[in-house]
Amino acid sequence: ELDPEKQKIYRVLFNELTPNAIKEAIASPEQLNREKFESQQARRILDRLVGYQISPLLWSRVRRGLSAGRVQSVALKMICDREREIFAFEPQEYWSLTAHLEADKPPRFKARLWKFEGKKIELKTESQTKKVMDSVKNETFKVLKITKRKKKRNPVPPFNTSQLQQEAYRKLGFPAKRTMSIAQNLYEGIELGEKGQVGLITYMRTDSFRVSEGAMQAVREYIKKKFGDEYLPQTPNQYKSPKSAQEAHEAIRPTSMELDPETVAPFLTKEQLALYALVWKRFVASQMTPALYEQTQVDIEAGKALFRASGSILVFRGFTAVYEESPNGEGTSGSGEEDTLPDLHKNQVLTLIELEPAQHFTQPPPRFTEATLIKALEENGIGRPSTYATILGNINQRAYVKLEKGRFRPTELGFLVTDLLVDNFPEIMDIHFTAQMEGDLDRIEQGKIKWTKVLEKFYSSFQKALEKAQKEMKGEIPTAIQCSKCGKTMMIKSGRNGLFLACSGYPECTNTANFIRDDKGNISIEVEPEVQEADAVCEKCGKKMVIKRGRFGPFLACSGYPECKNTKSLSPNGNGVEIEETNLKCKKCGGKMVVRRNRMGQRFLACENYPKCKHTEPISTQVPCPEQGCDGTLVERSSRKGRIFYACDRYPKCKFMIWDEPIDEACPECGTKVLVLKRPKGAAPFLACRNKECDFKRPFEPSEGD
Repeated sequence: ELDPEKQKIYRVLFNELTPNAIKEAIASPEQLNREKFESQQARRILDRLVGYQISPLLWSRVRRGLSAGRVQSVALKMICDREREIFAFEPQEYWSLTAHLEADKPPRFKARLWKFEGKKIELKTESQTKKVMDSVKNETFKVLKITKRKKKRNPVPPFNTSQLQQEAYRKLGFPAKRTMSIAQNLYEGIELGEKGQVGLITYMRTDSFRVSEGAMQAVREYIKKKFGDEYLPQTPNQYKSPKSAQEAHEAIRPTSMELDPETVAPFLTKEQLALYALVWKRFVASQMTPALYEQTQVDIEAGKALFRASGSILVFRGFTAVYEESPNGEGTSGSGEEDTLPDLHKNQVLTLIELEPAQHFTQPPPRFTEATLIKALEENGIGRPSTYATILGNINQRAYVKLEKGRFRPTELGFLVTDLLVDNFPEIMDIHFTAQMEGDLDRIEQGKIKWTKVLEKFYSSFQKALEKAQKEMKGEIPTAIQCSKCGKTMMIKSGRNGLFLACSGYPECTNTANFIRDDKGNISIEVEPEVQEADAVCEKCGKKMVIKRGRFGPFLACSGYPECKNTKSLSPNGNGVEIEETNLKCKKCGGKMVVRRNRMGQRFLACENYPKCKHTEPISTQVPCPEQGCDGTLVERSSRKGRIFYACDRYPKCKFMIWDEPIDEACPECGTKVLVLKRPKGAAPFLACRNKECDFKRPFEPSEGD
């Protein structure tokens, strides 16, 4: 045990990088906390046991470069589980009936059918809706009851880490990783001219809503001065932190109320200013009075039917004068604003303008966005907010998911890895078990349980599962499809070119096939497209070449496959000819240079005498490099993702590059050398100046051969 009398090492805790905060922290150092250290140590060991032991299994059974994680894999399972809920969802039809009404004074308003024959009604079919319409269309619409009440809407707490990540995604579109990177810069400090480097926000890895007394006093003085007494509550607003919160750090807030967004704007980038303004406004709003609404509910009688209209008016802005919380990504805005109603009174007869029936269908649960996934992880007690950005980054990097319209959709690889881990490590992949483990780590920090006992309990069951998986785990999962050759079950496996179906009878049966998954999650064998003959002959066996489609697009293959496995790249015009001739000569052997394509579809020049002469070079545009003092020429190159760009052939001495095709002309307005050819979709191509400050454009008139 550490002896406080002999101890010479202390812990200094500060929440912001400001002179006062650092001086105060050094003036009052704390004793080292063994429980905090042991909790962190246990967390690291647990994470490494799972990651370092299971990841190699995935490498050997599925594909190199994959990874598993104690929290990462559970997050992926949540995404896959949500997708399976969508697969299983069966939409249900329902109808609504809306009455468009008019009183003596404007505006017109809408009321929706609420009850019929004294009971709440759910319209299921068109015929049921029409029956109700027929019974009320000739009835008198009369105000039966008016209910008015004041509704209070309370401000939201200042940001903690997960709330900041969620709100930055919703309001600013920042991924969690980007949010944390920008927040780190704001915390570490920004050069503010004569003030020097100043830390603008408090520590951004926190799960607490706690605010220091000094900061509370400063923000209350700011609100009183800026907005007046009616916007300042009599006592400071207090917010309860989550149960699992570690109260070491405050909530995320500005370090000084004197540094408002307008003051620091000249020194910040656009993204830094957007995030800082978000933190600033949220903190100020958290200590303001509630917003007040007057809510009106009107019941309208029409024969056997009862319609209901609702409306609300903002009476006092309160905290909404500074900040409006964004929608949660799954529903409507939190403002609660409804239609504006005219001045109505009991027994008033209304004029029916129109009865509007509408068909609806229930919707499946939505896929997770970054914000809603972080919220789900936090609500389930999985992981720590400070690690969420890294977790989401890992899932993306491993190609376990893909983003579609900002939402996570699992890939086939994500399904495969998840199913393998659930089958072989059910405890680790269980959400409740993972949440319980987080609770144990918190109890270690609180001194309620020994860290060694937590590790021993975990490893005793994990070791057995690991040993069993090392012996029995295969990198495949079964499907409901039977092999067309031997009748055995077809399995989903991973290969060099992605996932495919293979017979479980391998090596006796080598049947394989590509597969597709439909909207209900059902897997079926992908029907091979008809083989198209090419105007080329295989130089190895003399048979016809055919055009096939592979991972990187169409290519030429011998029709004698599998006896002859000769393949060639396909020319851009798809005529089956592998090469395009040029008038250039090989610099090594004097042979003719031809245009070839690699398997990624990227073009390059190669000697026709290949493989005797293996000389290759990029395709030249014949446009001189515009960099001053450079005698290079611009050549066509490809990025890793296959996107064409143009760069100087003197690289790395000259690093000039552009994305658009270069034209050897100078701008007639500003004199900038080399124009660029723009080819916008759905519009005619045009020439433009490279200089962003010059607006020169003119239609492109191709010369012969362009």
